[in-house]
Amino acid sequence: MNNALKKFYYRFYTPLPMAESEQKIETCHQQLIERLEKPERKLVLRIMDAQNLITEERSMDSFLCGFQLAWELAYELNHFETDRHPFPEEAERDA
Repeated sequence: MNNALKKFYYRFYTPLPMAESEQKIETCHQQLIERLEKPERKLVLRIMDAQNLITEERSMDSFLCGFQLAWELAYELNHFETDRHPFPEEAERDA
């Protein structure tokens, strides 16, 4: 089920355009490349990769939680009328 939801996520999720933030990141990245030695650059890239992975996992988790909530709400709405208003024969039997 989780794989189906992941496919659903990737099919319909559209990332927000963040050109200004992405440009700031690229500018800072270029400055770091110019100032750091190779081992430090690798470390910074590992940090950036890990942070991107965390962001992606949080986005997926948020989608899955939202989907589960929507599923539970739909279930509740579909059963609301039957739980709230018993059929006339049931009401007469209970009386």
